[in-house]
Amino acid sequence: MSESWLSAVKWDSDGLIPAIAQDASTGRISMVAWMNREALTLTAQENRAVYWSRSRQKLWRKGEESGHQQNVSEVRLDCDGDVIVLKVEQRGGIACHTGRESCFFRVLRDGEWHTVDPVLKDPEAIYGESK
Repeated sequence: MSESWLSAVKWDSDGLIPAIAQDASTGRISMVAWMNREALTLTAQENRAVYWSRSRQKLWRKGEESGHQQNVSEVRLDCDGDVIVLKVEQRGGIACHTGRESCFFRVLRDGEWHTVDPVLKDPEAIYGESK
């Protein structure tokens, strides 16, 4: 695969672009992460979400620790070229490190955040005591 498509991507000053993972069947937003050029290239090659961990400063294949991989069916670039959307199949139904389906499990109501989605699996059972 030629990498000329990468020239349309507008990377930020750190060489990153935000990537939104969206469930391909339901349309629900699962999570937001960051990609560098290598992560985006690997994602396109492997059809599996690969992100750049800003805190660990390394590539991160979604699910490498948890087993909750994201198989990618489509990669989209927004009109400004500065945001990626990945249409994904979320393996195991859990995208969030809290053990929930989505990282977006809180809703603002009456000036307060309310947790509206259940924990599907205890994070300690997924990661051990590291999280």
